[in-house]
Amino acid sequence: MDLFSRTLSDLLDTVEALSDDDFARPSGCADWLVRDLVCHFVIDAQDVLITLVTPTADDVTHDAVTYWKVSHAPSADPLAALTVRLAAAYDEPWMLKHHVDDVGRAALRAAQLADPTLKVSTQDMVLCTSGYLGAYVWEWTLHHLDLVAHLPHLPGPSAPALARCREVLEQVAGEFPAGWSDTDVLLVGTGRRAPAEQERAVLGERELPYVLA
Repeated sequence: MDLFSRTLSDLLDTVEALSDDDFARPSGCADWLVRDLVCHFVIDAQDVLITLVTPTADDVTHDAVTYWKVSHAPSADPLAALTVRLAAAYDEPWMLKHHVDDVGRAALRAAQLADPTLKVSTQDMVLCTSGYLGAYVWEWTLHHLDLVAHLPHLPGPSAPALARCREVLEQVAGEFPAGWSDTDVLLVGTGRRAPAEQERAVLGERELPYVLA
């Protein structure tokens, strides 16, 4: 629960630090500008708010890891095109920045007030609130890396968030070399960066990318 709060707070702080010019730069998400990615954060925060007020008495079916579907090839997001159109509808970057901060801070407060043992329902899955918010640590951290992929002057996600996401990826995909940084493991392991020649040699015939979406 605490890591969720820190991860989302760090992401919102980085969005706040974006300049107007930054919104037109590419992000780490294929075919998305920074403004498109930031618009996606609005949708994510809304999802958190909706899910936290959708309790259920059904048995838990998923946790922070099994929440994500695993694929060995890039998968298309059916909402990707809509997200781009929504992002373009914001006339000025400050409008999008304000909307993200407004909805994002509300999601942050809702998570801090939530009962971690409460069961919630989303996308035909049932999770404890703690598991659901744990799943979003992955979402916020990976997208924080995407946000700063071409903006090296801005801070990336925290070390604890990166370490936790590495743990999640290695539970799904197996261990990566201990000498690799958490950031490199996440970028290569999710297909965000092609492995360098030396990295490919270490990985051998291992199938990449491992996409959790």
